[in-house]
Amino acid sequence: MNVLILGSGGREHTLAWKLSQSRKIDNLFVAPGNAGTAKMATNVDIGVTDFEGIGQMVVKEKVDVVVVGPEVPLVEGIHDFFLEDATLSHVTIIGPQKLGATLEGSKEFAKEFMKRHNIPTAAYRSFSEDGLEEGYNFLTSLSPPYVLKADGLAAGKGVLILNDIEEAKRELKTMLVDSKFGDASRTVVIEEFLDGIELSCFVLTDGEHYKILPMAKDYKRIGEGDTGLNTGGMGAISPVPFVDKDFYNKIEDRIVKPTIEGLKEDGIPYVGFIFIGLIKVEGNEPKVIEYNVRMGDPETEVVIPRIKNDLVDVLKAVTEKRLDEIELELDQRSAATVIAVSGGYPESYEKGKEINGLDAVKESIVFHAGTKESNGEVVSNGGRVLAFTSYGKDFKEAVETSYSNLDKIHFDGIYYRKDIGFDL
Repeated sequence: MNVLILGSGGREHTLAWKLSQSRKIDNLFVAPGNAGTAKMATNVDIGVTDFEGIGQMVVKEKVDVVVVGPEVPLVEGIHDFFLEDATLSHVTIIGPQKLGATLEGSKEFAKEFMKRHNIPTAAYRSFSEDGLEEGYNFLTSLSPPYVLKADGLAAGKGVLILNDIEEAKRELKTMLVDSKFGDASRTVVIEEFLDGIELSCFVLTDGEHYKILPMAKDYKRIGEGDTGLNTGGMGAISPVPFVDKDFYNKIEDRIVKPTIEGLKEDGIPYVGFIFIGLIKVEGNEPKVIEYNVRMGDPETEVVIPRIKNDLVDVLKAVTEKRLDEIELELDQRSAATVIAVSGGYPESYEKGKEINGLDAVKESIVFHAGTKESNGEVVSNGGRVLAFTSYGKDFKEAVETSYSNLDKIHFDGIYYRKDIGFDL
């Protein structure tokens, strides 16, 4: 099987690491990839939204399966592009068509889907610029904190949680009238604040059947104790200690099954990963915060290493709509990943910093998130640079192993949180 992975981050390096272990892989490509993927696959210098370029490469290299890492090409319709081209329509895309991708591309669409299928989530209303006064009134009816979400994709920065009602009104106006997040905030979803602890549920579906992958918990804030600005993710652990059998069953029965059945009922074709952002609220109840239509990052770096199956067998079952025949084998150890980022991230930061010490790492897997090769050296090429994943008898042991290996690494401005798992 020839496989192409789209993307350049830690998620894509992890998928390449796993797929490269299969004897059933003939050729593995990553576009555009990074310095880590270059060690186990062929990097192809094509952007993830260059559909024409991707299509030409797929035909030339006789690619059988394309695994789409990030959300943007899915929301922009890469799956539909392949289906509409006679030379590409036979290729399996792991990732939904544009309609299904709207679950992530539009918060309003996702909320309406959940409401229609009785999937537990926060109460909400949607507003556009001409409904600004109504939006103010709705905010006044809520108790703080106030949650404002840009409807469209905003690179993970489109959610504001504010304690002051006047600030919330100002920000609503800034989003709707002043286009704070561009077209993404043409519509804004205001919803009630849910108080609890968050976790991530990952589901793989072939359109008929589904498998729940290992669950994970990630840490988004830049500062220790979950303080400071939101990032793409500073670390993650799997499994999640508070997900016992009862809570797992609630997630499957109240959220996963209605989601899969809802897609079928609504006539939304969906093949690929569904990332369900959850929160455990008072009374041990799970509610949905959001849907994403791909694997999360950095959660992939702890979820995929815990799957013992040959990933090619799993993808083949997806392509043949027989995912129900696969029994997932999971590593019972805990996995933890800690992200090393560039100084200044998530705001402005410099690239091109030489990374030293990678050869000294033992007992951790280093997944490259934002790197490239330059004159034979590995240098930083993003805000999140490296993910250090380790196993342990519990998450504490796994995290400690990652920290001990992070101590061996240096690049100018390196920063990482030293409290991953602090709230567990």
